[in-house]
Amino acid sequence: KTRIIDEKLIREHLALERTKLANERTVLSYIRASLYLLIGGLALLQIKEYDHVKWLGYLSLFICVLFITVGIWRYIALNRKLNKLLQPDDREQENTTDKD
Repeated sequence: KTRIIDEKLIREHLALERTKLANERTVLSYIRASLYLLIGGLALLQIKEYDHVKWLGYLSLFICVLFITVGIWRYIALNRKLNKLLQPDDREQENTTDKD
């Protein structure tokens, strides 16, 4: 038995899946950059001979926290938008129940 495949529906579904994967890659990039800044900031704070660059270490730690916050915020925001796209409209549900 052959099934009829709606090509438009499949393309839309695959596009949403690609967007989800890109969103996950982006949040992982933010986390990676944040960890690099954390390591760099801690390394700068540990150097005893160069006390005049401690501010750079603290700045790096601040930017680390900022990066992780922005990355997670953007991930959650896009995830919510994608979930809204996947939910059917109330108007479509009303139209299908009216026809029945």
